[in-house]
Amino acid sequence: MSRTKEGTVSGPVPTKKWSVIGPGLVAAATGVGSGDLVATLIAGQKYGYALLWACIAGSIIKIILVEGVGRYTLATGNSMFHGWRTLGAWTTWYFVPYIVIWGFVYGAAAMSASAMPLKALFPDTSLAMWAVATGVLGFAFTWLGNYRIFEKVIAVLVGIMFLTVCGIATLSLRNLPEILSGLVPSVPDGSFLYVLSLAGGVGGTITLAAYGYWLTEKNWRGPAWMRVMRLDNTVAYVVTGIFVAAMLLIGADLLYSANIAVSQGDRGLLDLADVLSSRYGPTTATVFLLGFWAAAFSSVLGVWNGVSLMFADFVGHLRGLRSDDPRIHVGGRYYRLYLIWLTFPPMLLFFLGKPTALVIAYGVLGSLFMPFLALTLILLLNSAQVPARWRNGWATNIVMAIVSLLFISMGVVELAKIVTG
Repeated sequence: MSRTKEGTVSGPVPTKKWSVIGPGLVAAATGVGSGDLVATLIAGQKYGYALLWACIAGSIIKIILVEGVGRYTLATGNSMFHGWRTLGAWTTWYFVPYIVIWGFVYGAAAMSASAMPLKALFPDTSLAMWAVATGVLGFAFTWLGNYRIFEKVIAVLVGIMFLTVCGIATLSLRNLPEILSGLVPSVPDGSFLYVLSLAGGVGGTITLAAYGYWLTEKNWRGPAWMRVMRLDNTVAYVVTGIFVAAMLLIGADLLYSANIAVSQGDRGLLDLADVLSSRYGPTTATVFLLGFWAAAFSSVLGVWNGVSLMFADFVGHLRGLRSDDPRIHVGGRYYRLYLIWLTFPPMLLFFLGKPTALVIAYGVLGSLFMPFLALTLILLLNSAQVPARWRNGWATNIVMAIVSLLFISMGVVELAKIVTG
């Protein structure tokens, strides 16, 4: 999956721009889960339209960061894990516990988040039942291992979440002057943590690093695909940025102006559905819940596929397997091993509750991932591994350094919350 020779190109580069959209949309949709939507919603609830600029800044940051992942993959033929290993054993010591603990806790959280809108749509049913059903459905779909079908299903889910949420957000356009004022950067009193979250955190997970693996599964290999990759990545995160901005508009319009508070966590989206029902009727609430489900389930499918590929690559490196070994690709033995880990052991948490120590470890390791990715990208994209043409220029280095500082700040804030909370 990762150790091809520099410059390898598989298949003709497409000439129609619409035909190149794919892995970027998968990465962007996977990274925006229900927790990110609630964070954006609460930012709108607390500060109205004032932090709209931070949503746009966040999209630009993700474009830069994921372009770095794609550029490293195409320029070198190596995966991100291969690159991390060249930086020293410390990267493996971080990555291994992270992917194991993160997968266990995230598996339960993602299945539960996908179950919540279904439980709201069918009140007499069980949340645990929907969570288990979601996990089994995601497991069965990704176990079969067909990347092209997977990509098309993600595109459908993105279409549902985009049309439903953005459609509801258009009801806020009567406030266009106030909305436009939110494009001017400002940091209202008490909003700094929300600025960090929107600018640096929304849609920022391990799935950003999975982008390179999806490029490989798509059969985009070598520098000849660089322009295609950049277009794919940019379009995907522009779409996601519009979606996130739409959530902020909904929060500002429905909650800020009416001084209505919603719950932290996934429950906040169900609170919003109740507000939509009372303001615009049950049909609008149902449409929103479908968008909520599409966003949550796209994250399930994306993580089940992408992070399983990363784990398979990790095992492949440990065993010295060739990059074209089927065991480390979609549907391979090690890919499926991690799928099992993501799906079935976490189901125990639906009935036993979350063990405190694991949740704390999950929070600590998770808060460090984005600084880890940003800093390692700077090191890799300025190294001799990357042909001179594809290394960072001075401007890109400055931007990535600023982004790294932002993510380090976010990591410190998150760690402080864990220690004090």
